Formats: sequence, C-alpha cells, structure tokens
Amino acid sequence: MEIHFYIIGSLLVLLAIVHIIFPKYFNWKEELEKLSLMNHQMMKVHTFFIGLTVFLMGILLLTSTRDLLTTQLGKTIILGFAIFWTIRFFMQLFVYSSQLWKGKLFETVVHIFFTFLWLYMSIVFGIVSMN
Repeated sequence: MEIHFYIIGSLLVLLAIVHIIFPKYFNWKEELEKLSLMNHQMMKVHTFFIGLTVFLMGILLLTSTRDLLTTQLGKTIILGFAIFWTIRFFMQLFVYSSQLWKGKLFETVVHIFFTFLWLYMSIVFGIVSMN
C-alpha cells in the first residue's frame, strides 16, 4: 500500500497547487461579483482551505506513510480519509450536473479522471482502514 500512498499523496499535492489557478480559470472576478460580499468571500476562503487541506493530506501521505499504515492513530486517520473521499466520490456522481461536462471533450475527460481518482482513493483508504 505504500506505493499507493505515495501516488495519492503526490496527486493531492498537485491538485492543491492547481487550486491556485481556479480564480482565473473559472473567471471568478466577474462570476463572483454577482454574489453578496459574504458569499464572494466565503467562496474564496473555502476554496483556499480546501486547497490547504488537500495539500496537507498529500504531505501527510508522503511523509508519514509507515505511521499511517502501522499505528492505530494512522488507521483512524485513514478511516477519516476513506469517509471523506468516498463522500467526494458520490458528490461527483450525484451532485454535479452532467450539463457541466456532457458534449464537452475537456470537461468530460476531467470528470472521468476525477471520478476514477476519488474512487481509487476511496478504495485504497477503505482497504487500509479495514485491515
């Protein structure tokens, strides 16, 4: 499982870094202007903290793999990761509208990639937390 933790950890660090381009890519300057100040700022703050959380998860997986796999505290943390990413997987399937990606090549590829990434992480963390 160590190799899976290194793969997932690397992907999570990369995903966290990609959060930096979200405001420009998703045209937040114009899009968020339509929101109230509270919603505008909450969107930015929540995105920052999601990126930070994903980054820290990745760093934890890269730096503490042995402890996560062999200690009770590690197994408890991994159970939390399993729950977190399994919920994220179901959100991908049942919350995001298919109108966001259907008929759009890039968006469809991204949707499929992340669906499988969330599933992969759910399975890996689920297996580790049960052993």
